[in-house]
Amino acid sequence: MRLHRDAKIDLIAHVPLFERCSKRELEAIAGLADQVEREEGRVLVHEGELGREFWVLVDGIADVTRDGQTVATLGAGDFFGEIALVSNVPRTASVTAASPLIGLVISSRDFWTLLDESPETQRKILETVGDRLAQHDDS
Repeated sequence: MRLHRDAKIDLIAHVPLFERCSKRELEAIAGLADQVEREEGRVLVHEGELGREFWVLVDGIADVTRDGQTVATLGAGDFFGEIALVSNVPRTASVTAASPLIGLVISSRDFWTLLDESPETQRKILETVGDRLAQHDDS
């Protein structure tokens, strides 16, 4: 199953990090996304390692574990690794394919290249990050 361009854009549009982006900006971000398939049991990201990519699940199930304990289960439309796109911090959890899965993956390098070329997109995403940090500090 190969996703069409519009399906990629729709998935990317549902990610809160990109909520302020225009359709043209979402198209550019979706254009960075590679569709990948992973088998059940494959670790997608490792807790404690530096994040280098962002994932949107297209199909399948993934388990999120922290300190070896399952803390969440993700399915189609869910995403993880958005912090890896905007900061250089270790992963806070591991994510493992609990079934065969298909995902969209955006590397932080490609993402920053896009932001360097589009200051308006960069501004919108940084405003969203700032708002989310402010909300977190208030709670």
